[in-house]
Amino acid sequence: MKFGDIVVALLIIAIVLIIIIPVPLVILDLLLSINISLAMLILLISIYNKEPLQFSIFPSLLLITTLFRLSLNISTTRYILKDGFAGDVIEAFGQFVIGNNPIVGFIIFIIIIVIQFLVITKGAERVSEVAARFTLDAMPGKQMAIDADLNSGLISESEARERRKRIQKEADFYGAMDGASKFVKGDAIAGIVITIINIVAGFVIGSLIKGMPLSEALQKYTLLTVGDGLVSQIPALLISTGTGIVVTRAASDSNLGNDVITQLFNQPKIMFILSGVLLVLSFTPLPSAPYLILSATFLYLGFTLRNAIIKSVSEETVQEEEAQVEEIRKPENVIPLLQVDPIELEFGYGIIPLADPNQGGDLFDRLVMIRRQIAMELGIVVPMIRLRDNIQLESNQYVIKIKGVEVSEGSIMFNHFLAMNPGTAEGEIEGIDTVEPAFGLPAKWIPEDEREKAEILGYTVVDPSSIISTHLTEVIKKHAHELLGRQEVKSLIDNIKETHGALVDELIPKLMSLGEIQKVLCNLLRENVSIRDLVTILETLADYALITKDTNMLTEYVRQSLGRAITKQYIPNKKAKVIVLDPELEKLIMESIQQSEHGSYLALEPNVTQVIINNLSHEIKKLISIGEPPIVVTAPVVRFYFKNLTEQVIPDLIVLSYSEIDPNVEVQSVGTVSI
Repeated sequence: MKFGDIVVALLIIAIVLIIIIPVPLVILDLLLSINISLAMLILLISIYNKEPLQFSIFPSLLLITTLFRLSLNISTTRYILKDGFAGDVIEAFGQFVIGNNPIVGFIIFIIIIVIQFLVITKGAERVSEVAARFTLDAMPGKQMAIDADLNSGLISESEARERRKRIQKEADFYGAMDGASKFVKGDAIAGIVITIINIVAGFVIGSLIKGMPLSEALQKYTLLTVGDGLVSQIPALLISTGTGIVVTRAASDSNLGNDVITQLFNQPKIMFILSGVLLVLSFTPLPSAPYLILSATFLYLGFTLRNAIIKSVSEETVQEEEAQVEEIRKPENVIPLLQVDPIELEFGYGIIPLADPNQGGDLFDRLVMIRRQIAMELGIVVPMIRLRDNIQLESNQYVIKIKGVEVSEGSIMFNHFLAMNPGTAEGEIEGIDTVEPAFGLPAKWIPEDEREKAEILGYTVVDPSSIISTHLTEVIKKHAHELLGRQEVKSLIDNIKETHGALVDELIPKLMSLGEIQKVLCNLLRENVSIRDLVTILETLADYALITKDTNMLTEYVRQSLGRAITKQYIPNKKAKVIVLDPELEKLIMESIQQSEHGSYLALEPNVTQVIINNLSHEIKKLISIGEPPIVVTAPVVRFYFKNLTEQVIPDLIVLSYSEIDPNVEVQSVGTVSI
């Protein structure tokens, strides 16, 4: 191998010299045997290659072997025409094919040449042309794909360089194969011409110059010509076949032999069908024995393949189960069990069609709309909502969980709609009495054929998907402050920083920490105040963070800045009948505010608290009786503490301060809470 380049160069020169210099018959027999062996080697390499570029030297090798064959053809022709003998190899090939009948032997030889030229060589040439053209046409697209992967970071610069180099090599290889296939075609034509010359010239020389009888000359020179042709055409046929295999070979993880076996014999059903067809053919006038044998063979193959597939599947199943068991046993795999989904919607098996798009369910689409709606109304990005079926629930039941804990549940009736009276419906409808799960309103389950009648009478009619999605929306709004963590606040602030960088840089972390801002935002969300106008909120915090660090007081300052939006939310008609607090009660609350290192809190005697709640409930009943929503208005300093005081007993009570009500709103006091 050390001097391999020198040896190859000398061999190529020697091949050219053989054309000119006569070679002894012993060496000629050796060279003819080497030619056959080399052709077999090339064919085997072509079969066992996984992809064409593994045999990239093939185009050049094709030229060398063609030149070698032609030089041997010239040497053998010299001996055939001069001596009437061209060595033992040629004579043995001629005797083997011709035997005692030169005409039949010659016809067989002609058939071999026709197959070699018209079938193998022409086919390989055409495939090479097409492969070269398509490879060149695909180069720009492949290079663009490499650039796209490089730009997106999927591959490194060195990998991109290597792939470009490979594409260039493929183009060069198929282009070279296109040209080299022309040598194969020319070699086949030259072989035919040399054969004709050997027959005609040998017959003339033998009969006219050497004085042989016509039959002896025909026998002798036909034998030598066929032998010489076979010795040259058989290697040419092998190499042409190898050429076709190389250019038709698609990239694979295995060689041609394995691919053939795997892809031909991988479906037992086909083996059974073929066995049945062959069995039927055995009962026709065709010979029975071959078809019966083949039918039995394919039947055996079918059963063998089926058993192998069943065994393989069972082994894979066992391996997967063992892998899963091993995976579960790993200590680090306990960590995923610690993850708690922020929002979960569990439902019984009967509700699955509502969540399955393939069965016409639209629950997934509604979840997207819920997240959009919450973002628009409250200004937060709701985490992904986990849908999960639970066989422990009843078929028509669903449960809503926040951070793994059930906070609400409901049920639906299949093939029914929920009809609710908005207060303006005229007439009664037949149905099953129930309670709407989101707002607790009285409602009725009605069948589908009653839907149109209920809508005509003025009832609000909703389908089961709408019931679940509305319920889920209200639960998310109620618990929005629990879903807003520091990470979510950071995402919101990062979004604001892109347009208001100076504001964010001034506030965080110089004046307030991320946790303090989160507390303020959660205070707002707890009372259903939207934080969508985050710029105004941060501006207010930047203004007042120097005055106080109490997040409760900062929340009140923010509410005053958002006063117009709060007023619009709770007093849309610019007129409101409200409940106010007695000045003495406000004074008592302000005097009962205690400060601690963790913040401020309200310290009232339990009996005083009970009196306040009783008086408040009485006033709320009067307000509801006249059709007004319960709204309490108090001083800004008192508002937060009064809301906390009443939250456990009257969670939906709206408590506003005078400072956050728009001056254009007409407020009328219809009741006073006193002690």
